Amino acid sequence: MKIHPMWKKYPSLQAELKACNALIEKNITIKNKDVNQKITELLSSGGKMLRPAYTIMFSQYKKDADSKKAQAIAAAIEVLHLATLVHDDVIDESPLRRGQETINSRYDNRVAVYTGDYLFTVCFRLLSDYVEDAGALQLDNNGMEKILIGELNQMDMTFNPKMTMRNYIHQIQGKTAQLFALSCYAGAYEEGSEKLAKAAYQIGNNIGLAFQIIDDILDYTQKTDVMGKPIMNDFKKGIYTAPLLFAMQENRRAFEPYIAKKEQISEEELEEVYHLIQQYRGEEKAKELADKYTQKALKQIERLPDNPVKEQLLIITEQALMRNN
Repeated sequence: MKIHPMWKKYPSLQAELKACNALIEKNITIKNKDVNQKITELLSSGGKMLRPAYTIMFSQYKKDADSKKAQAIAAAIEVLHLATLVHDDVIDESPLRRGQETINSRYDNRVAVYTGDYLFTVCFRLLSDYVEDAGALQLDNNGMEKILIGELNQMDMTFNPKMTMRNYIHQIQGKTAQLFALSCYAGAYEEGSEKLAKAAYQIGNNIGLAFQIIDDILDYTQKTDVMGKPIMNDFKKGIYTAPLLFAMQENRRAFEPYIAKKEQISEEELEEVYHLIQQYRGEEKAKELADKYTQKALKQIERLPDNPVKEQLLIITEQALMRNN
């Protein structure tokens, strides 16, 4: 199974991630061969596996960390992430994910929803089979609830002309930041220090916020073949994110002809929206906000106890959050 080339610089971590993927494949036993193949393709389609990587790195704060246990937790995190992606594609009616046809596009929403639900069960099976105290990792109802509520909040605010930056931050804290926070917390919990686990949770939260804001910027700026999914798809679906919201703060009236427009928006109109966002510095301000959360995460990592993995955490976080695609 392919692992993103960014991990070649970190052969030990690369090996751990390959073991995670092998564990996921072993636990995906769905009988529908076509759906099984699509899940395998999603696993192999170029995702960076950042979330399980953070789980593994934070677990290495413990000198004699149980690598099998850490791999199982990391695998569960990645499966949980995949489940949310499958459900996201249903909600967004997205035809592409990482440059490949989505499950809902290949089959239908019903198959995709059941596939996402199945992946949730795989996540919990991994935890129950390999981790005795999974409840303490917050991969429980509370953690799951925050992730799903973030997605529900996004649905509730779709095509809402009153969408604000406060709504947006609250939304992505559940949708994306929570999963990064859980990834870091789950790994650090293995070290046995509640203080480290809490610090890791906050680091993951800030990484997740920065990551999602950057992703939302790229939705306006990158080509489909680079992003692996249609550009400006969020705007077309009535999902209003940081670049647009910052620009709207400067001149909401200029955007009124385009927002809350549920009928098909033309390519010409999308181009006009893009230029308005540039005119009112929406992209620039969104980048500043992403940088704010990036710097918070890096400073928090710098304050962590000294450990060989600390420098790797700093480098990978910088690499992940200072990206163009």
